[in-house]
Amino acid sequence: MTQSTMNHPKVVSQEEWLAMRKELLAKEKQLTRQSDALAAERRKLPWVKVEKEYVFETPAGKKKLADLFENRSQLIVYHFMFGPDWKEGCPSCSILGDHIDGSAVHLANRDVTLIAVSRATLEQIEAFKQRMGWRFKWASSFGNEFNRDYQVSVSKEEAAKGEQYYNYKMQYFPSEERPGASVFCKNEQGEIFHTYSTYGRGLELLMNVYCYMDLTPRGRHEEGMVPHPMSWARHHDRYEQNYYANGTAKEKKAASAGGSCCGGEHQAS
Repeated sequence: MTQSTMNHPKVVSQEEWLAMRKELLAKEKQLTRQSDALAAERRKLPWVKVEKEYVFETPAGKKKLADLFENRSQLIVYHFMFGPDWKEGCPSCSILGDHIDGSAVHLANRDVTLIAVSRATLEQIEAFKQRMGWRFKWASSFGNEFNRDYQVSVSKEEAAKGEQYYNYKMQYFPSEERPGASVFCKNEQGEIFHTYSTYGRGLELLMNVYCYMDLTPRGRHEEGMVPHPMSWARHHDRYEQNYYANGTAKEKKAASAGGSCCGGEHQAS
């Protein structure tokens, strides 16, 4: 949609605009209070003790789930869609990945470790991470049941059968890998507890790019996109108009050809 064809509301005086803006502000404040109340309910959820022993591959060697906390009591795991036979990570997850580095350092000083986990091998992860210019911690769950246990991976055969359990119900998702985020807490005795997981559109909270788009007149502008609303998403080095640098001809060709590999976070409700 071009600027000339974009539909917009009527044009009014500054006084009329201000009156309507104040009406909207009242609704925004109400939503903020509702969000605060919901966050309080989230913190009151009961915990589930993690009994299974998970071992991950990291650049520093094999690490257990307890080691991923890095001497902090809280751990947020982003389940990054990247399968062991994939050439690269999911474009939609990569947009979320672009937000992690700026947050991780602040969270680390608030007793929270933020890390990504994928079923891809460590070698695959490190190569893709270098390409994307990311610094955040990223571990491989290849060879353990972590992804399956937290609803973010099934076998190709299971995915081909249609509906699978995801986001707390049976539904279709077009890939054996699915996005999600899980939160864990470790007590002074070293016991680990699962406190929260979110999937699908619940992950939008972690994608500030949507917050920015929601401020604009066009909004997300995803209506009618196929095969899913987030089909516009690309790895940040594959947009045809690269904000930071001019892409190569190969990158531009990939940008024009591809969409999200995962079906988009919007696909699953």
